[in-house]
Amino acid sequence: MNNYFRLTGYCKEHDFCFILDCNGMFEKLWQFSSYVINKGLQVLEISNSEKFIDVNISQAQEDNSHVLLRANANGKPEHLEYEINGVKYNAIKVADKIYIPDNTMRI
Repeated sequence: MNNYFRLTGYCKEHDFCFILDCNGMFEKLWQFSSYVINKGLQVLEISNSEKFIDVNISQAQEDNSHVLLRANANGKPEHLEYEINGVKYNAIKVADKIYIPDNTMRI
């Protein structure tokens, strides 16, 4: 079972965005999403490792008890076009970290 999840979120109250990863802490995608929402944060994008493409974020080792903060920045995340092997995708950038949340969403 694949339970490596990546989430992009936003905190409206303090105007910052973030990328979180979890690898083993949750069994289902909705559990990770619910965890973040219960903290008062918005979920903007969420996917598992079968769907997202790492651009410059390496995947973390399995960890059953922690959520990992991969990036954070002021404001909302930047959405940009990113090309891999001649294929253009919608990507997300937070600080200097970029990933493609859905490998099926080609431009």
